[in-house]
Amino acid sequence: MTTPGRYHLLLALDGRPAMQGWWDSEATARGQFTRWIGERGSMPGARITLTDTEEQRVLASWPADAPGLRD
Repeated sequence: MTTPGRYHLLLALDGRPAMQGWWDSEATARGQFTRWIGERGSMPGARITLTDTEEQRVLASWPADAPGLRD
């Protein structure tokens, strides 16, 4: 079984997970983060977060005013 990558991207709609992905490269994950904002950011209730799973911290979130999340 392959372990997921270090960088986790999550799309939540109204607080419920809708889509997620993991990448080993932070640059690739950040590129996907930007792509997801463009492709899915207009969905009602959308929140997108990029987390470093090794350091257990949120690296980026959209929208920036999401409760409890910071870029």
